Amino acid sequence: MTRFLPDPPASSDVMLPSLLILGMALPMLLLYAVAALGPLLVHDLAIAPATLGYLTLNAFAVAAVLSLRAGVLLDRLGPRSTLCLLFASVALMFALMAVLPGFCSLLPVAALAGLAQALANPVTNQLIAQRVRLSQQAFMVGLKQSGVQLAALFAGLVLPGCARLVGWRGAFLLMAALAAWLVCCAWRLPALPLAIARPLPPAAMNRPLALLMAIQCCVGMVLSSFVLFLPLHAVGLGLSATSAGGMVALFGAMGMLSRLVLTPLGARLAEEALLLAGLLLVSALSIALSLRADAGSPGLLWLAVAGVGLSAVATNALAMGMLVRDSRFGALAHASGRVSAAFFTGMALGPVCSGLLIRHRGDPGQAGWGLLLVLLLATGLSLWLVRARGRPALAPGVDDADPDQS
Repeated sequence: MTRFLPDPPASSDVMLPSLLILGMALPMLLLYAVAALGPLLVHDLAIAPATLGYLTLNAFAVAAVLSLRAGVLLDRLGPRSTLCLLFASVALMFALMAVLPGFCSLLPVAALAGLAQALANPVTNQLIAQRVRLSQQAFMVGLKQSGVQLAALFAGLVLPGCARLVGWRGAFLLMAALAAWLVCCAWRLPALPLAIARPLPPAAMNRPLALLMAIQCCVGMVLSSFVLFLPLHAVGLGLSATSAGGMVALFGAMGMLSRLVLTPLGARLAEEALLLAGLLLVSALSIALSLRADAGSPGLLWLAVAGVGLSAVATNALAMGMLVRDSRFGALAHASGRVSAAFFTGMALGPVCSGLLIRHRGDPGQAGWGLLLVLLLATGLSLWLVRARGRPALAPGVDDADPDQS
């Protein structure tokens, strides 16, 4: 891959921003759908609450493995075809989950979400690098990363109501239809008439990239565990399933806001890693607040949800913005894949580790102690990243994938 021109032509269309947002939202919808519909799934499938973690484990474990090769696949297929593959895998996953019986039959199907998750960051980062002006890239990164929280907002507000009308399987069929329609929309994305360049090999691992990967692994553990067991914790405190879904929606809304505001802010700072450390510390304080919540003070849990949404959620967008703007992390598609692999490794491990802690303690809320320790570790790693990057000078160039001629 070659370095792209600093100012690619900007698109006046709403298609590209919409596809970027939904390209991040749909792959992550499985996590938030399982969280929002968790009480229904536990009852209908006759499983223990902690078992839900194995459903997301399959998806994120596959995502972690495939993310390491996502950059190579993106180089070969091009952004447009890769985006179509992303939406097609989500459509197939939700369609199969809607018709297959039993919890065990759902486990291998969840791996399809892993393919989509592995492709999401590399392909959307590449589209931004190719098709968005340099001056607008920071905002666009925050906008597309907010799609993940749009999925949480949608799952919390819409899916419980859909499930009451048509059941959770019917709600999954609706998600499959939406993803299938997006395959057609992605194929209509105009191809760029640019000369094909020889792809660059993946860059060697370097300290800033390794630290960013470790930080994102910690963040993934916290976010997946917190969101997955949040509704069960809320119901355990005496709140209704609707209120529990509202917490997931609040988490999504706060996450969207933080990513839209903090990603451009981070781009204007001399060192984004300092902001990263500050946000992780705020998230740790929010988790500590959730540990104080009980049946007599459920408001503390609402505050904790808002705090985590406003802080930890934004860190993934900041990390992707750093990759887009700073060439020292390595070739964009491959660096994005590696950071995504680390993030999804954390997403896979988080619910399982928290599930074991819940089984030992007997209370979903007690998983917060483990999350608190992980966040403090991530804060320390962020401060190390500040030192590892050394100087704040950012290289604005980014590498492009093979232009999409499909």
